[in-house]
Amino acid sequence: MEKILVSACLMGRKVRYDGRAKTSSAALLARWREEGRLVPFCPEVAGGLPVPRPASEIEGGLGGAAVLAGAARVLTSEGADVTAAFVAGARGALAVARANGIHMAVLKEGSPSCGALSVYDGGFSGRRTPGQGVTTALLESEGIRVFGEDDLETAAGYLRTLET
Repeated sequence: MEKILVSACLMGRKVRYDGRAKTSSAALLARWREEGRLVPFCPEVAGGLPVPRPASEIEGGLGGAAVLAGAARVLTSEGADVTAAFVAGARGALAVARANGIHMAVLKEGSPSCGALSVYDGGFSGRRTPGQGVTTALLESEGIRVFGEDDLETAAGYLRTLET
């Protein structure tokens, strides 16, 4: 059975920057949880960041690939550089994926770690820009498909291809 890496906040764990969860009520996630497929993980906590913590964004909204290449940093709303924690968390997610034979992930959209299609623009304005979070960029570069929590039907289709 294929395992799926999933953002811990979507599973009800209070790991987000504001100390809350972002629990998903999606039927597919519930089914996958019952089947024992889901491997919850929070890269930001795994990278050593506390809960709660200041909000963070990728400077310039450049995306996770730029962070991994050393061309952008992840900064808190207070101006602290937390890039190392985000990179460490991404590497931790990759290690967990490899240890569990994982080929896909469902992660929290918009997050500077987990965003699959968009991240915040780096100005703490509430505006999003197209791009990936640091963890998503690393996982995708290693051949692990990442889907946002709003794209579960596409994720389910991909899961079917993995199991045939």
